[in-house]
Amino acid sequence: MEAQSALVTLTVSAPILASDPLLALVASIAPPYQTKVAIIKKGSDLSLSIGADSSASVITHRNAILRSLCGLGLHNALDTIGSSPLCFLGGHSATSFAGASPTSAIAMAGISSWMSVADSTRQGTADDASVLIGQLNDYLSSRSFLVPSSTPTVADFDLYLAIVGKLSGEALETSVNGYNNTRRWLEQCGATLDELKIVAAKNAAYSKVPAATIPKGLNPKPRPLPLFFYGEEDESVVAAAAAATSAATKAGGAKPGKAAAATSNDGGGGGLTDEEKKAAADKKAAKNAAKAAKKKDNPKKGGGGGAAAAAELNISALDIRVGKIIKAWEHETADKLYCEEIDVGEDKPRQIASGLRPFYKLDEMQNRDVLVLCNLKPMNLVGFPSHGMVLCASNADHTAVEFAVPPEGAKIGERVTFEGFDGEPEAQNKVAKKKIFQALAPDLKTDENGMVNWKGAKSVTSAGQCKAVNGMANAQVA
Repeated sequence: MEAQSALVTLTVSAPILASDPLLALVASIAPPYQTKVAIIKKGSDLSLSIGADSSASVITHRNAILRSLCGLGLHNALDTIGSSPLCFLGGHSATSFAGASPTSAIAMAGISSWMSVADSTRQGTADDASVLIGQLNDYLSSRSFLVPSSTPTVADFDLYLAIVGKLSGEALETSVNGYNNTRRWLEQCGATLDELKIVAAKNAAYSKVPAATIPKGLNPKPRPLPLFFYGEEDESVVAAAAAATSAATKAGGAKPGKAAAATSNDGGGGGLTDEEKKAAADKKAAKNAAKAAKKKDNPKKGGGGGAAAAAELNISALDIRVGKIIKAWEHETADKLYCEEIDVGEDKPRQIASGLRPFYKLDEMQNRDVLVLCNLKPMNLVGFPSHGMVLCASNADHTAVEFAVPPEGAKIGERVTFEGFDGEPEAQNKVAKKKIFQALAPDLKTDENGMVNWKGAKSVTSAGQCKAVNGMANAQVA
């Protein structure tokens, strides 16, 4: 059998490798008999050469390089199917991606689209990443991963790293609170990347690629062991059963389910008799009656206040104004960002950065009427101080984006309100601290006619309703 030489050559500068953990991880795992990695000390070199002669094809786009190295795409550069941990295709084969399987073809398109979302997330703000976490929760309610797959793909890892690159520690925990589907996905991606780092460490001797620095994600939440009860037990009985189950589990004795069952069923193991069950039920009923009477006498006390406050939160908390872009230019270093000066009726224009370069040409940005969310906390976007957000409509995978705009004749600086919601906007610090925008954004959408609504309530200006500029229907507005 003939010895194989490298099929591809990855040329990458050390600064790019140090700033891109996924690229560094893939490069360190790539089999050396198939992939040669040439690290340039300085500069911004990044390319993948397939073949060694003058007819070799060269890829220079980062996402396409990653997909090719992972076995995805028409190049099918590496023979990693079925055996190598480098095959980040969620169990799909490169041959099926090329068209043999409709399901895999859909997954291929999905991987490409989600990697574009990851690009936008890296160029956006921490608040943008927090909003995305909420949007992902609905998407992942019926899916394990981003594309039809039994394991994470390169797209999952790319988006995961983009999110934890923007949010970490307390900020990440706060943003994911209540979004159990997104939390489960983040924990799974983080755990799988930890396993891949072990593979990369073993390959370090021959890969000669510096270890990838993976940003820290969530601390996995301990999942409570199941306890089974009739629902009539007194609190002391429940507490005792939980303590017994915990003790049994720590001691390596009876399984949790068995310990709980022994507590709740008649017969041996300390179960409740019929008399004890009746006494517990009577005690619980009396306790509930006392609580109800106390709540009636003291309506402002107890847990009802927090629920009422949450119910009162509505779109009027956001300060959305009509603005005009009076100047726009390309960000010096971020290839997804435009920098803008926008007149929102204040003493001087606001400076705002927007990730719109993939969707609009520079001349299309000038002198355009837009909607601006003005009471967000100022953020530095790749060194540019941004004081608000230009609202746009976008489809689910963020591959199509268009401005949300006021109607012709709306006054610069006037506030956009929504029918039935006339409250005053919240202060910047409260919007940031209480994640108000993240809570309200999922219901800010266009209808079937492309008009901007919140929970069906129409947006209102002095000249009429706001809309997506090209009429994008049923789109998210953020």
